[in-house]
Amino acid sequence: MTQEIDMALRVLYVLSAPILAGLLTGIDRKLTARMQSRMGPPLLQPFYDLIKLWGKEPFITNNIQPTLAFGYLAFTVTGISLIALQEDLLFILYTVLIADVCLAVAAYSTKSPYSNLGGKRELLAMLSIEPIMVLTAIGVHLITGSFQISSIFAYPTPLIFILPAALAVQVIVLVIDMKKSPFDISGSSHAHQSLVRGVYTEFSGYTQALVELGHWLKVYFTMSLIALFWAQNFLIGGAIAFVLFFVAILIDNLYPRLDWKDMLKTSWTFGFIMILVNLIVIVVFKVI
Repeated sequence: MTQEIDMALRVLYVLSAPILAGLLTGIDRKLTARMQSRMGPPLLQPFYDLIKLWGKEPFITNNIQPTLAFGYLAFTVTGISLIALQEDLLFILYTVLIADVCLAVAAYSTKSPYSNLGGKRELLAMLSIEPIMVLTAIGVHLITGSFQISSIFAYPTPLIFILPAALAVQVIVLVIDMKKSPFDISGSSHAHQSLVRGVYTEFSGYTQALVELGHWLKVYFTMSLIALFWAQNFLIGGAIAFVLFFVAILIDNLYPRLDWKDMLKTSWTFGFIMILVNLIVIVVFKVI
């Protein structure tokens, strides 16, 4: 692959992110509807909703809320751009972590009890995800000798064969990032009695559009990291990411919502232990 084609693909990956992320949201709604024996909205309905939100008059609860909504989107876009540049994986993870912090602080900045509750639970969701992602990054370093994403592309063997447990655990990460049952504890598209809209409660108009787009891109970001488990062929990597995306939707329709304690217990026991065992096998049996 020539340098010009490689650069064009990286630029295309970033520029197409909002479109592909919106289509994933449309596919999510369509598949969910079909699993529930409904027709569901059109595939492009998320884009219509986003345009409609942008045109509505916003109700701004405080001056910092729009800044934090933009920060949530901006840091997520930065994370996606850093993947395209094949930068340090840990740096990318903590860049997107700042995006999640912006969302949680924006929820905390209002006086709404539902928004505050959503902000607290968003922090718990971050605590559930980050140990899994950091351990996965450590596994990448053990295999390739670097945290650079470029080292994943340069490594001859797909990570899926060496870090299968880490890939399996990404389902938990994807379910939490998509805010799907059983771990839709911080915010949901459904009006849960104890949560209402949670972290999204006090956003409206263009601020809600910014947060909604940021959420689309956060899911796109997570699926991009999953695709790196077969970085040597982006079509196969994308197919793996979409399979896990489908599994997350299936889980959402099969399981009721659990509380935050169950989420932490699942991620810190099942997820943490599975990756840890995977790393121990790599070190002890030198399967690299």
